[in-house]
Amino acid sequence: MNPLKNPFLSPRYRLSLPQSLLAAVLLSGGITLLALWCQPNSFRELLSGFLRQPLLIVLNALPIGLLILAAAALFRSVFFGAALVNLAAGALSIANRLKLEVRDEPVFPRDFALLKEVGSALESYDIRFPLPQIAAVVLVTAALLALGFLIGCEPFPAEKLRGWAGSLLGAAAALAALTGLILTLYASKDLYQSFQVRNAEYIPSVFNDLGFPYAFCHHFTTYLVDRPEGFSRAEAEGWETGDHPGQGKAVSVVMVMNEAFSDITDAPAFACSGANDPLPNLHALQEDPHALSGHVVVPGFAGGTANTEFDVLTGMQTNALSASTTSAMRVVNRDLDSLFRVFGNDGYETSFYHPGDNWFYNRENVYRWFGAEETRFVGDMENPEYKGRWVTDDYAAGLIEDAFEQAEGPLFHFTTTIQNHMSYTADKYGPDYAFPPTGISGLSAEVETLLSVYVEGLRDADAMLGRLWRYFDAREEPVVLVYWGDHLPYLGNDMLGYKQLGLDVAPGPEGQENLTAYKTPFVIWANAAAAEALDWENAAEALDLPETVSACFLGAAVLELTGRGGESPWFSFLNQLRRELPVVQKNVYQLAGGSLTGEPGPEQQDLLRKWRRWSYYKLQYKELP
Repeated sequence: MNPLKNPFLSPRYRLSLPQSLLAAVLLSGGITLLALWCQPNSFRELLSGFLRQPLLIVLNALPIGLLILAAAALFRSVFFGAALVNLAAGALSIANRLKLEVRDEPVFPRDFALLKEVGSALESYDIRFPLPQIAAVVLVTAALLALGFLIGCEPFPAEKLRGWAGSLLGAAAALAALTGLILTLYASKDLYQSFQVRNAEYIPSVFNDLGFPYAFCHHFTTYLVDRPEGFSRAEAEGWETGDHPGQGKAVSVVMVMNEAFSDITDAPAFACSGANDPLPNLHALQEDPHALSGHVVVPGFAGGTANTEFDVLTGMQTNALSASTTSAMRVVNRDLDSLFRVFGNDGYETSFYHPGDNWFYNRENVYRWFGAEETRFVGDMENPEYKGRWVTDDYAAGLIEDAFEQAEGPLFHFTTTIQNHMSYTADKYGPDYAFPPTGISGLSAEVETLLSVYVEGLRDADAMLGRLWRYFDAREEPVVLVYWGDHLPYLGNDMLGYKQLGLDVAPGPEGQENLTAYKTPFVIWANAAAAEALDWENAAEALDLPETVSACFLGAAVLELTGRGGESPWFSFLNQLRRELPVVQKNVYQLAGGSLTGEPGPEQQDLLRKWRRWSYYKLQYKELP
C-alpha cells in the first residue's frame, strides 16, 4: 500500500498541516460541547459557569484535542480521528449519565476494572437511556466518518515521517503530551479545588460543574487510600493485641439503616401535628424510657449509602481515607474487623440483608470480607414486593422478622433498605399514584412534588420502624433495635427544597463544614427483656452517648452498650476517642461539651493520628485468621 494514501480510501480533498491542526482544534471544541451536553446537568447553566471560569473550557477540550491528534496521525485523517474520539467521548459521557442515575456516582478511570457491573446494571435496572444524546453521538460520528472519506491530510513535510513510522511517532507524541498533562496539570489538587462549584461535597455535582472530561482526567492520579504521615507497620501491629471475646450480654442486635431517612419535621416550614406528622413512630419511640436517640453525622450529603455502612460497621471513616474516595467499599479487598466479627466471635448468628443487587458497591464480596455469615440480596428473595422501582420497606421488615424467628441463638443482623432512594419525581410510584399534599405553603411546584414524593417514602420508613418496634416489643427474647438514616435526601439542584423549607444544609467550606448537612436521626431501643439483661439505666448512663455522634462511632457504642466494650482493642479505642471527640467531620470536631473546633488539643490530635494509622494498617496489612 502506498503510504501516502489514506489507508481506507483515496480522499477527494486534502488539508494542509496547518489546516488539519485548525480542524483538530475546532473539532475538539465541538466534541467537548457534545460530551458536556450528554451530562445530566443544565447545559445552559454549565456554559454560564464556564464563561465565568474560562480555564475550564481549555481543561475540558485539551485532552479531547490531543486524542484527536493521536488518532489523526494513525488514520492520516483528522476527521477519521475525530470520529473515533467522538464515539469514545460520547460513550463515556453517556455511561457517566447512566451511572449517576443508578448509583449516584460518576464514572472514574478505575471503573474500567469493573466492567462486569455494566451488564448486571443493564439487566437489573429499568435504565432510561438518553435517546437524544445517543442519537446525536451516533449521527455526529457518522458525519465525521463521511467527511473522512472525502477529506484527508496532505503528506507530512518531512519525507522520513510520511510512512507508518511517522504515524506511530505522531500518535505517540500526542499521547505522551496527554500523559504528561494528566500527571501534572490535571493531577493538581489545588487547581481542581480552586474552581467554584455549587456543592463541593457532592461528587456528581462537582463532575457536572467542572465538566466530565476534566474531572475524569483529574481522577487518573487520585488514590483510594492515602498513607498517613508517620505510619509504622510495626507500631500498628502492636495495637492489635488484647482481644477478649465472650464478655457481652446475650442480647440480639438488629440494626436498620434506612435509605434517606431524615426528620424533615425539624424544618421551620413543616407544619407537624397529629395526622400530618410523617414520623409518628420515630417521635413516639424517642420518648420511650428504654431508648436513646439523637443525630448521627454521616460521611456525605444526599448520597453515599455504602459509606455510612462502612463507617458504622468498621469504625473507620470514609472521609479520612483519601480526598478522592467517593465509595469506601472500593477500598475493601481483604478480611476486616467489623461488628459482624465481634458478634460472631461471641457465637452470634450474623446476617446482612439488602433488597438491591449484590454487585451494587461490590456488597456481595465486601460483606463476606466484613465477616457476615449470611447475605441476602434481591435476587435471593422470594416474591419481593415493589413500590415503584424499589423493594418496599415493609417487605424488608418482614425479612428481618423471619431472620429473627429462624435464628437458633442470639442474632446480629444488619439491613440496608432501598425504597426511598432518589429520584423523587412524580412518577416514582407509577403514573397514577396520588401523593398526599405536604401541607406546607409557599412551595414552588417543583419543590411541592419533590417533598410530597419524598415524604410518602418517609411515611413508609417510619411505618417500618413502628412494625419492628411492635414486633420486638412482643418478644420474650432480649433485643436491641438500632434505626437511623444513611444520609439526607437530595431535594433539587442548589439545595432548592431545603431553602424553601428554611433549612440551611449548605455543606460550607473546608474547615467550616455545616454539620446540619450530614445529620440524620438515630434511635437505639431495647425491649423489656433486653432492658433487664443490660440493666438499661446504668448501661445507658455509663455509655455517655451524646445527642450528636459521628457514624463511625455508632457501632462501637452499640458494642459497649451490650457489654462488649472491652472485647476488641480497636472498638475499645473508638469508644475512647468518641468520648473525647464525639463528632469528627473532615476538619471540624465537636468536643465532649458540645462546642465545635477546628483545632483539637495535642492529646486529641495524637488520638486522631493513631486512628488514621491504625485504619490504614487494617486496610492494607492486617491478616485475619
